[in-house]
Amino acid sequence: MKRFSPWRSAFGVGLILLSLNIPLDAQLAAKADTESRRKQASFLDRSHNGETLRFVVVLSRHGVRSPTATPAQYNIYSVAPWPEWDVPPGNLTTHGFELMREFGAYDREALAAKGLSLPRECSQPSGVTIYADSDQRTRETGRALADGLFPGCNAAVIARPEGINDPLFHPDATALTASDRAIAVAAIAGRIGGDPANLTVAYRVQIQALDHLLASCGVSTATQQKRTSLFDLPASLATGRDDHAAELRGPLNTASTLAENLLLEYAQGMSAANVGWGRVTGADLNSIMELHSAAVDFTQRTPAVARLQSANLLNQIVRSLDQAASDKAVEDAIGKPSDRALFLVGHDTNIENIAGLLNLTWIIDGRRDDTPPGSALIFELWKNQKTSESRVRTYFTAQTLHQMRTASALTSTNPPQTVPIFLPGCSGADQSCSLPEFQRSLEEALNSGAAKRP
Repeated sequence: MKRFSPWRSAFGVGLILLSLNIPLDAQLAAKADTESRRKQASFLDRSHNGETLRFVVVLSRHGVRSPTATPAQYNIYSVAPWPEWDVPPGNLTTHGFELMREFGAYDREALAAKGLSLPRECSQPSGVTIYADSDQRTRETGRALADGLFPGCNAAVIARPEGINDPLFHPDATALTASDRAIAVAAIAGRIGGDPANLTVAYRVQIQALDHLLASCGVSTATQQKRTSLFDLPASLATGRDDHAAELRGPLNTASTLAENLLLEYAQGMSAANVGWGRVTGADLNSIMELHSAAVDFTQRTPAVARLQSANLLNQIVRSLDQAASDKAVEDAIGKPSDRALFLVGHDTNIENIAGLLNLTWIIDGRRDDTPPGSALIFELWKNQKTSESRVRTYFTAQTLHQMRTASALTSTNPPQTVPIFLPGCSGADQSCSLPEFQRSLEEALNSGAAKRP
């Protein structure tokens, strides 16, 4: 039977081909991966003119998790039920654990290829600090990375107990003043024409495509359950609660959550019949996730919001790089001056906040500014042995959806995608910054336009 593609009207000719059952998924993925590996090798293998890799900060999102609410909570939007998961809402899955362990093993070999070898004996100091947020999905991701980096060593992962807020990853709710929250709302409002309903108008075609999928789900009208259309949801913008400075709700933001749930089904390796009720392919997801990128752009990348939510994390990154460059302890820096790497395991919001504040953008695996499970923002510290000058190079890395779905081994011939990041006002033609310029850029970002007190 001809497979229906709800994305035809929304996203153009490429998806019309998908609706005709042309088996493009594997072909496109293979072609994209081959081209990506070629380009990746060209910039990862380049000479750094007498520089030695001294230290790396890896800010990673947790691995593949289950949706953060129960299927019953999502079922109100679809005429067929969402699939059940084998872990509680928001938890890292077994598949997600294995993917992150694979990422850790790859990181070990990739660092060694750049001259930053890690010890193989468990009795030796690891030279790596792994610090995770307190949620199950982040703590377990840290443990998976540790298993990959140091197999059989039971390497330590630093984290607060479950349920205890860590201000490194989430601002302390009591530290967000009424003025902070008001500025965050005003900043978002200033980007959307003052009315959250404008987002529904601007993204109507994309939202409608997803809503059409939810209204059919491949089931007969006789078995369809009643549902709430995305367009029935009121759009609103208000001051946030707890550690959220502002809350933007409505059709686009709900569509964003449901779009990511579809991506999680695919990355988890669910059967094709379960991914979007058998109507969503990997190629479709690149278009569907435009809804997620758009919503995150407003809620997490708006500078006034990003500044409030990323200050502690950015300061920690600066301290850690400074500590490694000077070989001297820096107050409140995580880890030791002798460390080779620091892994910070948090959430997509952490990466998006920093990206929004520093104006960092990327395209990876065919998607703009997406932060899929396990993706990471990487800051490498290179030191010139002749001049002692330190430079920072920034990258973004992620497994492709195909790699996640198939749990394929990550190797030098099948690496995760990695793209260079240009830091405006700091990066040069080689896309690197001197350490002092990097520090200055971050300080300016944190201080410029900070909320003024009435």
